[in-house]
Amino acid sequence: MLFSSQSRKHFSQLTDREILALAISSEEDDGIIYSNYADYLRKDYPATADMFVAMAAEEDEHRRLLIQDYQRRFGNTIPLIRREHVAGYYNRRPIWLIENMGVERIRQEAANMETDAYNFYIASARRTTDPQTRLLLGDLAAQERGHINMAAEIEESIPETVKEEERQQARRQLILTWVQPGLAGLMDGSISTLAPIFATAFATHDPKTTLLVGLAASVGAGISMGFTEAVHDDGVISGRGSPIKRGLACGIMTAVGGLGHALPYLIPHFWTATGLAFVVVFFELWAIVWIQNKYMETPLLRAVFQIVLGGVLVLLAGILIGHV
Repeated sequence: MLFSSQSRKHFSQLTDREILALAISSEEDDGIIYSNYADYLRKDYPATADMFVAMAAEEDEHRRLLIQDYQRRFGNTIPLIRREHVAGYYNRRPIWLIENMGVERIRQEAANMETDAYNFYIASARRTTDPQTRLLLGDLAAQERGHINMAAEIEESIPETVKEEERQQARRQLILTWVQPGLAGLMDGSISTLAPIFATAFATHDPKTTLLVGLAASVGAGISMGFTEAVHDDGVISGRGSPIKRGLACGIMTAVGGLGHALPYLIPHFWTATGLAFVVVFFELWAIVWIQNKYMETPLLRAVFQIVLGGVLVLLAGILIGHV
């Protein structure tokens, strides 16, 4: 359900009873989020997962203390008040938006969560008139601040070998999800469209016709490659990540690879456009070589032989066919 600003109560208007109820639900939600982070990271980042398990336990203890204080003052019936019911109150991002951003981004999000909670308890402690509740909220603020320090200390205490393993795992996931399908798309789009585009160019000497053929070949190849990458592996067993991400990376880079040497034919002068297209092809092929060497660890000479020589042969084939 969506709440408009008119249907929500502003934080400054909450009573002590409502503040405590909001704090209880917030601690419960944060504990669940940290537990989810721990489960998500357990396989590849066990040290960080342990940190989130400890933080989830702390959130559960906070919730227990808040419930005790609420029962002391207001009885056993706790009203359902959640973040989305209160205007001017911090929100949490959906967990699926954070999970896909890597371990460093998750750690930063956790630090932001603790800062939000600290600010909430400080503001709430200033407003309450009950000394015992004020003391509890102040103590919880101090503990939330301690969580930020705890996360930093745990991070510093993780052995460098473990950190290096985490960095290598993050790099591997980046390569599997983005670089590998993107590179496959760029190679296919750059090389496979050379022959039809330059065959059309030298057969017609018409920049407009060449541009249309290039656009059709590039966009069509991008759609085909993107769908193929997305549907042939869901990533569950292979660990290659989201099929949607891989499909987008492959499809977009395939289209980009072809459009690179098609768009120069926006220039109406044939030889000027063709000369610029040759320059673009040169940089495309060497960009592929660089990516292969840097991320796929392909030896430089092998990458040059595979990409540059292969691309030049396809280019010459297109030119020869265009002269037939």
